[in-house]
Amino acid sequence: MKKYLSLFLLLLSFSGFAQNTIPVPNYKYVLVPEKFGFLKEKNQYNLNIRLKSLLEDKGYIAYLDDANLPTEIANNKCLALSAEVLEKNSMFSTNLTLVLKDCKGNIIVKSKEGKSREKEYKPAFTLALMDAVGSIDEITRGTPPVATTVTPVQPVATPVAAAVNATTTAATVITAVPAQATANVASGTLYAQPTGTGFQLIDNTPKIVLSLFKTSAADYFIGDNGTAKGIVFKKDNNWVFEYYKNASLITESLSIKF
Repeated sequence: MKKYLSLFLLLLSFSGFAQNTIPVPNYKYVLVPEKFGFLKEKNQYNLNIRLKSLLEDKGYIAYLDDANLPTEIANNKCLALSAEVLEKNSMFSTNLTLVLKDCKGNIIVKSKEGKSREKEYKPAFTLALMDAVGSIDEITRGTPPVATTVTPVQPVATPVAAAVNATTTAATVITAVPAQATANVASGTLYAQPTGTGFQLIDNTPKIVLSLFKTSAADYFIGDNGTAKGIVFKKDNNWVFEYYKNASLITESLSIKF
């Protein structure tokens, strides 16, 4: 009997762990309430507009629930998640948690508890909300996915080293490499989300498509999509990503919204 009980507990523990590691379904729309339950007025302290902006920075398409919604969402609210902010009173800090629910009330995303020790209400609520929303990436996305149109290649150090040193212009880097360039166009607008080292580019899914790392040159980044490394820079006022594939220089046009 003890043997079966131990086996049951082991399976139960494994099941709980598996549930915690199941990827969250992809939603691109979030509806933000015009008023939070713990406040007295609509958009008090500008928190509701602030949450909308923070979610858009994360790659979501956010709307206030009192706004004119696109027909797609107005006809089917199940296409969007609903945002809810929970407050936990404390004597020494302001604590807020962001919860995103589906149309059936199921919790799809729950942030960490954002905290602030500011005494004034507006900065305290703002900082706590930013702290909470800041934890969403690791909860919803996990390992950044790779664009399906790119196949694994061995990175070539030449363009990356040039980006780091930033001693030449983009045109010089291109002409210095004796390889034939192939042009591709990346589909859809990518939204730039600031990171500690640069930006991550997110599509409407939302998925992280490309990571950008700052260099000493303006508008010049090291690009990494998970399988290929290269350079991202402006060419004729358009953003491009260049990297090597099978000894050939590949140029992808990017539409980036910073």
